[in-house]
Amino acid sequence: MDIEKIRNFCIIAHIDHGKSTLADRMLEITGTVAKREMKSQLLDSMELEREKGITIKLAPVCMSYKGYTLNLIDTPGHVDFSYEVSRSLQAVEGAILVVDATQGIQAQTLANVYLALEQDLHIIPVINKIDLPASDVPRVAAEIINLLGCDESEIIKVSAKTGEHVDKVLDAIIERVPAPNRSSSEETKALIFDSYFDDYRGVVLYVRMFCGVLPKNANIHMMATGSNDIALEVGVLNPKMSPRTELKNGDIGYIVTNLKATREAKVGDTVTLSKRPATEALPGYKNIHPFVYAGFFPVSNDQYKDLKEALEKLSLSDSALQYEPENSPVLGFGLRIGFLGLLHMDIIRERLEREFKLNLIVTNPSTDYHVLLTNGEELDIRSASSLPDVSMVSEIREPWAKGEIITPKEYIGSILELIVSKRGTQKNISYIDTRTVIDFEAPMANLLTDFYDQLKSATSGYASFNYELGGYRAEDLVRVDFLVAGERIDALSVMAHRSEADGIGREVTKKLKQVIPRQNFEVALQAAIGARIIARETLGAYRKDVTVKIHTGDRDRKAKLMEKQKRGKARMKRFGKVDIPSEAFAVMLKRDN
Repeated sequence: MDIEKIRNFCIIAHIDHGKSTLADRMLEITGTVAKREMKSQLLDSMELEREKGITIKLAPVCMSYKGYTLNLIDTPGHVDFSYEVSRSLQAVEGAILVVDATQGIQAQTLANVYLALEQDLHIIPVINKIDLPASDVPRVAAEIINLLGCDESEIIKVSAKTGEHVDKVLDAIIERVPAPNRSSSEETKALIFDSYFDDYRGVVLYVRMFCGVLPKNANIHMMATGSNDIALEVGVLNPKMSPRTELKNGDIGYIVTNLKATREAKVGDTVTLSKRPATEALPGYKNIHPFVYAGFFPVSNDQYKDLKEALEKLSLSDSALQYEPENSPVLGFGLRIGFLGLLHMDIIRERLEREFKLNLIVTNPSTDYHVLLTNGEELDIRSASSLPDVSMVSEIREPWAKGEIITPKEYIGSILELIVSKRGTQKNISYIDTRTVIDFEAPMANLLTDFYDQLKSATSGYASFNYELGGYRAEDLVRVDFLVAGERIDALSVMAHRSEADGIGREVTKKLKQVIPRQNFEVALQAAIGARIIARETLGAYRKDVTVKIHTGDRDRKAKLMEKQKRGKARMKRFGKVDIPSEAFAVMLKRDN
């Protein structure tokens, strides 16, 4: 097909604004999927995506409409998966911006618009859910005009559920989205924007061709990793694999390789031909740095190797996933894994448990800290237990986040109060029509646990929130350790600001008292900063009535038995071991107000 007849685009939106439903209607109208095979959110193929009702992985699909080839990439909407969106935007020339007619512009809408403008894409604004009684199309249209500076005639009003005016979106893609650039170079270059591991076929690459031709069975070369392989099969997705003899400039498709190791094909790498290799690689993607870390330990140490192999497979398609070995005296061997947020962590945990049948213990999530030692050396620590002795530490720098909250005006006061309670500072307040945009900065660690839940509570669910890493700052930070029966549990240690340490200590010891089962002896649950105890709870012993077998009222015999029991409990307290359940290691995930 002539390159002038190709249109590459993606759909961007805030979570739950109807991206996947709009993609469904497009597949129906273009006849890509037969009606009998159609199901809602067709491109959300993962069981977890369908269950949670969110898109986790980007999904490419090729459609034919009015003599044109339309290559669509459906993207996730949650802030934790914004890296998937940025990868998709680099592989296309246009973007459909979907905004919910009942909710209007949300935080992730803004973030995705900025990403699209950075890539200089043509944006087609679409207002979805116009069929709902609560929709307010004039207000939302005014917000979009204010944001993009477009004309109202450019905004397409649709109902993705009923299919109303979706054909107008397809026509707008043909008319407004530019065709891929013709390349004068004869070199073959394809950008890997996603990949996954197939147990039967090896590594499958999703690519966008930027110049040249890539035929089936060609010898290919990965320019970043230096790997060489064969393109066993090439083709497009509609949405199932449809083999072709070759991929040409402008195409979005797949390459089935013979690679067996996930490290040999990186997302962002350039694929070229081994016989005529390209001289320069495509720009690729910037390296992403996770800022949420948690320890993943198998319940049985026999599963450690399985956990490592499973993560290696997942990290192929999720390039934000980083991990390193970790050892805990209590939990044994495990891995410290880096994530882009708590939802990202939750998704990976569920995928490991479901797809790879692993039984896991997950420790409290934390962020990373830059530690400057007295000898001038700098360390990057990812868990509180890795902090060196306080006498060797000159300063500790913690990551701060730049956040953006979009809310109705009446909730500004309660939001500012919440930001201050998290040690944050409000930087700017601006307005988009009837909505308020609050820019703020706050320590990343204080946004990890339940900030989003508290924000939704304070605004009756109307506010939306987006954030990014804003740099590291030196603060008065301490390590809070938790001791169970006098024994320090490394996996429970947390970094905290000195002003918040006492409160965290009291809160966590109370929660530990609820989750650790009672023993036959008294157990002390303590929080400490160094050698100083800052909080304590006592887990009472089970009391066995040793006098039950005495049938007479002999007071001396009863006293003798009680004294014997007392001595036994004291001995148990010295030598007894406390079995800590797995729930105790995630006690910080949700904090009470």
